[in-house]
Amino acid sequence: MSDLEVQAELSDRAARSSQPGRPRRIGAAEGVAGVLALFLVVAAAWPQLLAPGDPLGIDPLSAFQPPTLAHGFGTDESGRDIYTRILHGTQYSLLIGAAATAIGLGLGIVLGTLAGMLGRVVDFTVNRFLEVLFAFPGLLLALLIIVIYGPGVVTATIAVGLSTAPGYARIIRAQLISVRSTAFVEAATVLGRTRWQILLRHILPNTLAPLFVLATLGIGQAIVWAATLSYLGLGAEPPTAEWGAMLSAGRTYITSAWWMSFFPGLFIVLTIVTATVLGRSIDRRMRHA
Repeated sequence: MSDLEVQAELSDRAARSSQPGRPRRIGAAEGVAGVLALFLVVAAAWPQLLAPGDPLGIDPLSAFQPPTLAHGFGTDESGRDIYTRILHGTQYSLLIGAAATAIGLGLGIVLGTLAGMLGRVVDFTVNRFLEVLFAFPGLLLALLIIVIYGPGVVTATIAVGLSTAPGYARIIRAQLISVRSTAFVEAATVLGRTRWQILLRHILPNTLAPLFVLATLGIGQAIVWAATLSYLGLGAEPPTAEWGAMLSAGRTYITSAWWMSFFPGLFIVLTIVTATVLGRSIDRRMRHA
C-alpha cells in the first residue's frame, strides 16, 4: 500500500469519528426514553401482548366511561376501550412516521447528492427547485399534495415524506460539500479513483452517519404532521385506531369526555419527546466516539 493510500485510509477513519473522548453515561432522561421506545416498538410489533382486546369492538352500554380500573384510559362514544385503541394505533403512527421519514430522507439523499457532486449547473438547478419548495411551509405543501391526490393514509404518508425532503436535501448537500474538500478525498483523487468510487467509498459513508440522527428526530416530526392531517380528516379515517384520527373524534366531546383527546395527545407528545431525546443522545455519543 502506498503512502497516499495509507493517508487516505487514516484520514477516512478519522473523519468517521469526531474528537475522541470517554463515552457518556446513560442519563435518567435517556434511560426513560429508551424504556418508552422499547414499549412503543413492542406495542407496534405485537399490540395484542399489551392490549389483547379488540380496538374496533363497540359496547354502547359502556360509552363515555371515565378512566377506571376496568378501562384505564376510559371509553369513547361507542364504548371502545381507549387504551386498547391507542396501543393498537401505535403501529399506524410509527409506521407512517418511519415510512414518511424514509421517503423524505431517500429523496433528500438523491437531490443533495446531485447538487453536491455534479457541478455548478446541476447545483444551481437543484437549489432553485428546493427554494421553490421552501416557499411553501412543510405542512402546507403536504396539504397541497393531498388536495391533488385525495386523502388517505398512503397519500398522507407520501405527502409528509415529500414535504420533508427539501430540508434533508439541503443538509446533505452542505455535508457533501464539506466532506468533498477534506484531505482524504483529495488523496483518493490523486490516486486516480473515479468520482463515483470516491462518492461511494469515502464521501457517502462520512455523510450518511449524521443522517441517522436526523432520521431519528425526523420520525417525531413526521408523526406530528401525519397526526395533524388525520385530525383534519385528510389522513386515517375513523374508526381506524390512529392517534390523529382519535384526536379528531374526541374534539367533539372535549368538554364532557376529556380523556378521549387527552390520552392520544399524550402518546403523541411522549413519542416525539422520546425520539428527540434518543436522537440527541445518539448525536452526542457519535461526537464523543
